[in-house]
Amino acid sequence: MVLAPFIVLFAQMATTGTVGAEPSNAPSHEQVTFSKDVAPIFQAKCQECHQPNSIAPMSLITYKEARPWARSIKERVATRQMPPWHIDRSVGVQKFKNDMSLTDEQVAMVVRWVDAGAPEGDPKDLPPPKPLVTDNEWKAVRDGYGPPDLVVKSPEFTMAAQHQDVWYRPMSDIPISEPRWVKMVEIRPTNLKGRRILHHSIAYLVLNNDPDAVSKGTANGPNRRGDNPDDLVNRRPQLMEWAIGKGYDLYRPGTGKLLLPGEKISWDQHIHAVGEEITAGSEIGIWFYKKGEEPKKRSYLIGFTGLRSGQSLDIPPNSLAQTEGFTVLKENTLIENFQPHFHLRGKSMQVEAILPDGSNQVISYVGNFNFNWMTNYIY
Repeated sequence: MVLAPFIVLFAQMATTGTVGAEPSNAPSHEQVTFSKDVAPIFQAKCQECHQPNSIAPMSLITYKEARPWARSIKERVATRQMPPWHIDRSVGVQKFKNDMSLTDEQVAMVVRWVDAGAPEGDPKDLPPPKPLVTDNEWKAVRDGYGPPDLVVKSPEFTMAAQHQDVWYRPMSDIPISEPRWVKMVEIRPTNLKGRRILHHSIAYLVLNNDPDAVSKGTANGPNRRGDNPDDLVNRRPQLMEWAIGKGYDLYRPGTGKLLLPGEKISWDQHIHAVGEEITAGSEIGIWFYKKGEEPKKRSYLIGFTGLRSGQSLDIPPNSLAQTEGFTVLKENTLIENFQPHFHLRGKSMQVEAILPDGSNQVISYVGNFNFNWMTNYIY
């Protein structure tokens, strides 16, 4: 969406808030079956994760795999816990390029199927099977962009079958000998099983070969310290972040990020145990502009911290805490996505435009944030 000049973009965060939507009643004159009605829904909205060797606890590819979970599927779908899509459906932008949510009609269809005893129907009615992930593919390659020009891997970590969560922060060299402009990046686990233990992975740039730059460097060159809330985000220049379900970052034509010789990647990886010992790490694929081709615009990370004077939030027990952050936009601005981010205590986040005439416009609101899903809502 495009916003006019001289507005204030307002981000608000809170520790409580819920939102729900009741499915509509679908026609019930015809029996709903897995093969004809439910399998296409699972294929379109569920099988990205619910397939063998993925993060989901069960596969939903076949009727035999899905049938034992019918009651659980109904409960999760009817309450909109699954698929994970936490945007408030009553306010703000509702059209997203990556919308994985079910329509009211699809929710009602799944509920009717379970209520009818979850019949299989005629297997001849099944849609053609969706290609499964059988190797550790690059999504950009799958979409026709060709292999990355450079792959930088993190050291791997062995997670025990039973263990508390680990935040693994190794460093990796970026093997370039001259400045290079980046037009696309993608992070993935180093192997398929890594998808099960890696909650998210962030690749920060360490500037000028300075290990301390990961905590004090800025995205536009000189290192600095300060209490400005924006500095808390921008002092950690980010090449990319990844969580399950995210693809690649392809910058707009004429836009890119600049990598310089001597810079490193500082990884921030959240790893959790899944009942099986697994060794994995992260790797980032980098697609460059051709040598000598320099984009006109440089991409930076801009974030809403919502923290006043750079201070952390202090949330007393059994209480509500709310904080705000503002950014003034002085020219026409294209907002491409909204990605709420909290840790375990966060509950809701809203992005709102304060227009030049003083009126407010809610752009997006997530009222029931779930730390397990770092969804990036792409307009």
